[in-house]
Order: sequence, then C-alpha cells, then structure tokens
Amino acid sequence: MITQGIFIADRYEIIDRVGSGGMSDVYRAKDHILGREVAIKILKQEFSEDATFVAKFRTEAQSAAGLEHPNIVNIYDVGSENGMYFIVMEYVEGITLKTYIEKKGQLNFKEAISIAIQVGRGIEAAHQKGIIHRDIKPQNIIISTEGKVKVTDFGIARAASSNTIHADLMGSVHYSSPEQARNGFVDGKSDIYSLGIVMYEMVTGRVPFDGDNTVAIAIQHLQEEMVAPSAYAPDLPISLEKIILKATMKKADRRYPTISDMLMDLKKSLVSPNEDFVTIVESDLGQTKVMTKITPEQEESLTKRAAEALTFEDEYDDEDEYYEDEYYDDDYDYDDEDDYEDESKMDRILTISGIVAAVAIVAIIVAIVGNMVGLFNFGSKKVTMINVVGTQYEEALGKLEELGLTEKNVVVSYEANDAEKGIITNQSVAEGKEFSLSDTLRLTVSGSEDGASGDSSSASQKTENKESSTKESEGDTVAVPSVVGLTQAEATQTLSNSNITVTSTSQEFSDDVASGSVISQSIDAGEMVAKNSTITLVISKGPKEVKYSYSIPNPYDGECTFEIAEIGKSGTIPKNGSINISEVSVPELTVTLTYTPMYITGDGSEAPNPNATETSTQKVKGTPNN
Repeated sequence: MITQGIFIADRYEIIDRVGSGGMSDVYRAKDHILGREVAIKILKQEFSEDATFVAKFRTEAQSAAGLEHPNIVNIYDVGSENGMYFIVMEYVEGITLKTYIEKKGQLNFKEAISIAIQVGRGIEAAHQKGIIHRDIKPQNIIISTEGKVKVTDFGIARAASSNTIHADLMGSVHYSSPEQARNGFVDGKSDIYSLGIVMYEMVTGRVPFDGDNTVAIAIQHLQEEMVAPSAYAPDLPISLEKIILKATMKKADRRYPTISDMLMDLKKSLVSPNEDFVTIVESDLGQTKVMTKITPEQEESLTKRAAEALTFEDEYDDEDEYYEDEYYDDDYDYDDEDDYEDESKMDRILTISGIVAAVAIVAIIVAIVGNMVGLFNFGSKKVTMINVVGTQYEEALGKLEELGLTEKNVVVSYEANDAEKGIITNQSVAEGKEFSLSDTLRLTVSGSEDGASGDSSSASQKTENKESSTKESEGDTVAVPSVVGLTQAEATQTLSNSNITVTSTSQEFSDDVASGSVISQSIDAGEMVAKNSTITLVISKGPKEVKYSYSIPNPYDGECTFEIAEIGKSGTIPKNGSINISEVSVPELTVTLTYTPMYITGDGSEAPNPNATETSTQKVKGTPNN
C-alpha cells in the first residue's frame, strides 16, 4: 500500500494522493535527486498482474515520454518496482478546464480561443511525433496558476501508423469522434473533432450531445446534428462558430486537414472575429446542416441534462477539488458489467448501419457508372485545354471542336494590335488546365469583329483564312502569346509551344499579381517575331511585406506575464519594464497580461496571492518599420 513518506525507486518520496482513475492512482511526490515536486501515476494493484493492462500502461509511457512541449505535461521517468509500475511526470499546480468551465459557466470568445490555441499547440507537437491523443477532453486540460494551458494523460495515445485501425474506444464518449464511436480508423482528425467539442463546451457551458448512457451519446455523435453554439451564445463571433462547426463535421475528410490548419484559423479569428473566412464543405444533401434554433421543450430538456452532467459531490477542500477523478483521469471503468449489454446494443446498431452504408455505396457506384456511359448526367465532362494562341480563329475553332467545345463554350473579343488579323493572341484557360464543357473559354482575336469574325464571312473568305493560316504556320514568324497572369511554369510552356524561348526572368513586388505569376513580358502579346526568338519575363514576388515593431509596457505594480497569440510568444515583464518586439508581419497584436500581487504571510514573508490575480487583454497596433 502506498502511504505518505514511503520512497519509490529510492528517489521519489510520496507526499500525498491527488487523484484516481480507472487504471491508476496519482500521487504528489518529492524527487530527492533533482529537488523538485513531481506527480507519480501508479498502476492499480488489481491490474499490475494482467499483461494486457501492463502493456497499455507501458504504451502510454512510451508514447508520451518523447513529447517535450510547453503545452504538454512532461514525462520524466518510467519504471517498475516489486511488481508496481509507475510513471513520473511534471506536477502542475492548477485546475482542470472542466472545473474552470463549471465555475465560469461560459467563457468569452477571446479566452476560449486563447485556451484552444494552447491546447492545439500541444496536440500539434504530438501529431508531429506521430502520436494521437485519442482522449482530448476538459478533464485532461490543465490551467496552471501561471495561466499556462497544458494537455495531460496520454493514457490511450498510440503512435499513429498506416495500419492504426479498430483502436480501443476508451475516451470519454461526450468528446469522442464518430469514428471512435464506431470503433473505426482513428487519426489526427479525431483529436480535431474532440477539440471542437471542447471549444463548444467552453463557449456554451454545455456539451452538444448528452444522454442516459454511453451508447445513446455515441449514437448522437454518429447520427444527430448538433445545435449551433450561437443558439446558446448569441454574441459568439461567426468565425469562431464556423471553426467549431468545421472541426466537428461527422465525416473526417470535411474537418480541418491538420491541427496546424485549425490553429491558423483560430489566430485569424482572434484578430478578425467577425470576418467570415472559414470554408465549410457542404453535406451530402448539398448544404451544410446546422440547427440554429431549438424549441423551449428541447431547451428545458437540454438544460436539465446538462445540469445533471455537471453535478458532482464535493468531498475535498476547494484547493484540492480539481484533482479527484479529473487531473489524471483515465475515465475507463473495467468492472462495469453493464458494458457488455451496451456493447451488444451497439453491435446491432452498427450492423444495421453497415447494411445501410452498403446499399448507399452500391447506389453511388451505379450513379458513377451511369454518368460515365451517359445514362445519367450528374456533371459535365472535363477536358485538358490545348494551346490555340498564335493560330487563326477558324483553325483554332476546329481544334476546339475536336476537343468537345462548341460555339456555346467560346466567347470572342477583338483587339487592335500588331498581329495579323484573325490571329488569337490570348486564351482565358491556359494549356494543360482542366476545362469543364459547361464553362466558357474566352479568346482574344487580333483585328475588328467585321474583319476577323468567321461568323459573317463567306465560304471563300473562310477558305482564304484557312490558306492564310496554312501559310502562317509554314512561315518563319509567329505571334507572341500573352502570358501575363500565368505562373512562371505555365508561361514558359505557353511560349515554348509558340517556338519562343524564355532566356531570363526577374522578380518584383506586386500588389495586383499573385506571387509566382508573370507581371510583364519583354515582347508585347500579338507582336510577330521570328521563330526561336527569346523573351524575358518579370515574375511577381507578391505584395511587399511590411514589418512592424511593438513596445508593450507593464501597467502593473509588480512583475506580470504576457501571452501573444498571433506570434506564439509568452514570457515575463518586470515591474516598470516593457518588452520590445520587432520584425513582426502582423499589424496588430492581441496581448494578454496576467498579474498576481504579493501579500505578507503570517511569518512576514511575501508570497503570491492567486485569488487576486488580474488578467487583461488588449489590442496593440504596431509601428511600421522603414
């Protein structure tokens, strides 16, 4: 039995017990070699003799031991002694996000984004190591007394690989992704879904799905659309709501591709909360399904269930309540015999779902085959565009008709230039690009409409045009195509097709032309030049980036900490001091300052007073560098 004062591995002295989960107990201890407090997770005795549980416990340690990040609870040591298996980890003094939400009800959007960004950075670090957390929930997110957010309990993490499939469903069902609920393939997008649910709870004060048992909640994750968070938080900015909705799409391929992409949108939302910049893939029925309002009866039911879910017995003092079953909670009960009945129900549900999915797949295959043979017409055929710049309009039209285009697809405009009349000098879709036969191709033809249009010409005129085209193609000169706006590779290929060689390029900043595209060409479009002539191009470097400098003073009567979300910078500002930041590409920063005043203790010494902590968030405009 683990009691106060005993030593583990002749090094760690147990101070007290701080928490308990389904697989393990957690103790606060003193590391006498390094002189620091640590947390020790010890596998429960009833499981230590089971090889399967020991393997899971070791997997947790091996997965998390290689992770070192400011937003992850670090693992220091792993070992066993007299049949007792333990993990030594960083001891974080603070409260869980779950407790914080329960105390505050709803978090404002800036606070929610700040926490989500820090959690996302921890998840990002794990994903970069090939590790999926699988159990992201507020109980596994710690807010330290210093305001730092850390992700803990990689108890069901596993190194991601191509054959990571049918993983054990061990995470808390309120935050589990649909693929976890159906015991399917789990990857980084599962953590994105869980983080989206956590964000939903932060801004609304409730989870989107709740029920009487785990099976009922899992089915809601699989089948039901969640109430939009703005129904409970009317002041929620549109950008944050759409980030939450995108992260919690039921189909994994409609969520953010990576946690890094989600972090980028979170940072944008912090800067421009009311800007509608988040793109959400539409649902199977052609529109995004979002329930924007609920009936009073549903509201009453949801409120009652949320209240029940948030009810817990307070058996500890306020300063310790956040440890019990939260701080290091495995949240998995191996002794619940009712799970067998729940699993049986889930099997039947999944069997029925599988039959429905099979029928849907057959229907999709029939639709695709029918579309290919022309039985159905669900979309237009796509072709690869050819180059017609430098050819006569009549000849180009013939080539385009062979490709499948008709006169309905082609819109012609005429331009007076030095090229021979009737010569095409520009096409709106570059060679090699995919072109739908339901779209429009725009051609620019040299000359006037009366003199170059094939529509009003007689048969003899058309014959003359064709003869002229033939002579031109056999001649020693070619018309220079317009490549302005094309990428460098596209422009080089287009010119090469016209027997013109790009000899050199230069680069310039441009506010109008995208980076990597052509700003100008040394020979004007439509000009007749000898074959194998050379040309130079000016390539865009994109808009000239403006760098900004910042000076942020400490407004408090003592040392304070700062956090800047846009650039991921944090640290400490001394009393009467300031921080200076330069070479920042963002014109405005969101700075969060946290100050904890000191007070005189009973023995006359000074100590920080966390109950009087002040936090302020402000927008600071940068000064452009010359």
